[in-house]
Amino acid sequence: MDFYEFAPYAYFFLIVFLVVGSYSYIYHLYKNRKDASGVDYEHYSEMALKDDIGDTPVKPVSRDKEK
Repeated sequence: MDFYEFAPYAYFFLIVFLVVGSYSYIYHLYKNRKDASGVDYEHYSEMALKDDIGDTPVKPVSRDKEK
């Protein structure tokens, strides 16, 4: 088997590997959305869309000082 017979098979398996790898990485990111402290940062993506001065904050801020 020379290179020209091997190349289509290698290309096919490379594409399959990349597709499976991409989907598994996306699933990993979706499954582990929260960090170690349990905070889900996905709602912070709205900051890019809602950045007007009159929009509501992404996370409400308390005026009380936490000790």
